[in-house]
Amino acid sequence: KVELVESGGGSVQAGGSLRLSCEASTFAYSQYCMAWFRQNAGKEREGVAAIVGGSSSAYYYSDSVKDRFSISQDNAKKTIYLQMNSLKSEDSAVYYCARAPRPCWEIRAGSSVDYQYWGQGTQVTVSS
Repeated sequence: KVELVESGGGSVQAGGSLRLSCEASTFAYSQYCMAWFRQNAGKEREGVAAIVGGSSSAYYYSDSVKDRFSISQDNAKKTIYLQMNSLKSEDSAVYYCARAPRPCWEIRAGSSVDYQYWGQGTQVTVSS
């Protein structure tokens, strides 16, 4: 069983930065698609960024965060990160880490239905 634990959420003013972390309980994310999603109450879960486990390059960014957010990973720590810069009030949401059962190129990387394992979520609040 893969367990994902997010951390790093909090409150920040618009224009500020936060870094989210997601630690995997197993190292079985190599070659699988790892991603960050976000969700607000009453809305669908939105894909933010994705990376292939073990890869140094991001595979996917949503248009709304491109050039502001950066996904990365540290294989030694079994952790993926989401660096969020130039935060806007519309970035406020619960952020979730997820792992798909296949590589990013075999799924719809920005679609939550293609992911199998989920963390518990961490709240990000951006005040204007």
